[in-house]
Amino acid sequence: MNFNEMSLLTDLYELTMMQGYCFTGLSKKTVVFDLFYRKNPSGNGFAIVAGLEQAIDYIKNLKFSKEDIDYLKSLNIFNDEFITYLENFKFSGDIYAIPEGTVVFPHEPLMRIKAPIVEAQLIETAILNIINHQSLIATKSARVVWASEGDPVLEFGLRRAQGPDAGTYGARAAVIGGCVGTSNVLAGKLFDIPVKGTHAHSWVMSFPDELTAFRKYAELFPNACTLLVDTYNTLESGIPNAIKVFTEMREKGIELKNYGIRLDSGDLAYLSKKARHMLDEAGFKDAVISASSDLDENLITSLKSQNAEIHLWGVGTKLITSDDCPSFGGVYKLSAETDENGEFIPKIKLSNNPAKVTNPGIKKIFRIYDKKTGKIKADLITLDDETINTNEPLELTDPNAKWKKMKLMAGEYEVRELLVPIFLNGECVYESPKTMDIRKYCEKELETLWDEHRRLKNPEIVPVDLSEKLENLKTQLINRFSTVD
Repeated sequence: MNFNEMSLLTDLYELTMMQGYCFTGLSKKTVVFDLFYRKNPSGNGFAIVAGLEQAIDYIKNLKFSKEDIDYLKSLNIFNDEFITYLENFKFSGDIYAIPEGTVVFPHEPLMRIKAPIVEAQLIETAILNIINHQSLIATKSARVVWASEGDPVLEFGLRRAQGPDAGTYGARAAVIGGCVGTSNVLAGKLFDIPVKGTHAHSWVMSFPDELTAFRKYAELFPNACTLLVDTYNTLESGIPNAIKVFTEMREKGIELKNYGIRLDSGDLAYLSKKARHMLDEAGFKDAVISASSDLDENLITSLKSQNAEIHLWGVGTKLITSDDCPSFGGVYKLSAETDENGEFIPKIKLSNNPAKVTNPGIKKIFRIYDKKTGKIKADLITLDDETINTNEPLELTDPNAKWKKMKLMAGEYEVRELLVPIFLNGECVYESPKTMDIRKYCEKELETLWDEHRRLKNPEIVPVDLSEKLENLKTQLINRFSTVD
């Protein structure tokens, strides 16, 4: 993905609407859009937001090249005045966002964009594309890592990803979500994340016999000797030959470290237990047994319940594609616009589907923590001019079930505002952390959830409430626009 060539990464209707705004005199109107999602992926109790660094790169490099302009002219749907505008395009607005690696919940603005309407409209598609994809994979990764119960998980999915960009940026997101490394060498270079790997069955098949293949690999990589043992017969030849090679290495005085076997087929629970017994009997109790083979959080959970002797997991296809939930579902909705006096007025979208009714106005998010445990109690979406005084009691009301209330006493809770400034007046004021630092931050974020919120099936849902002021505004607008004359 070359961020210098992404200006046309947009839906055609963004450009036709932009020309329409220019033609109707609305181009200088300032608006506010919220980027949010409505449903946690994979039945999860939360999501992990990711992709902000790439969204920033996109905004920084957003300009139309001569080739872009020539192509748009060739479509014969844009007038000369609009083409001239695009030739000089530069984003000039403000963007606030939740930092990458943060635990987030449905209906919370992950990004808040305030800009002239033509600018805010243009960036919709690309921003959604970037944030939706990486947030999806980061969330899936967090599920897989949770299932591994502390065992390291490697991302192995490049060859099955939906294209090079999905494989590379998906690897980044997977590491943010908790994977310790990736097989993707380009991702390793671009994002300074650990790259890991062993060998394929073809390595074994390229030699006269399995033992020779293992010996040659051990000679080449004595300090990272993980042998794939299922090319021919796991129990009858693969593991015995691996043990023979490990024994020869030890007899030569080679210190055995970062060594072991990988299982890639068959009954992984049964084979791993047999392998553990054979390795232990031969004196290789610290040899690591790793596994791959179409793993996901559900299969890992099942293998764990069977006491499988696997302590390193290589997860590919079902992670990098988020096999059970292939889309994140983020949306980009108008929440406020300026009137003829330059004052912001709130906007709302109504729907027959209550979940699609938007929250109006310029908003921010307060995360509320239990002061004693550091765990999340709830999130509160408020209007931008609201504050919370932690020296006073705080009462929260579920917007979908108003009889459900939570009262927090003064001194028992702490708050943190989630949205931080990214662009102000078109200039970037935020420095993205390194990917591995985001991973560490995400790990701490996940610790603010109770286990009930992280469980894979039917998780408890963290409350996301609206302030009384925001709830009243929403009700007023619903009543105004749902009334039929």
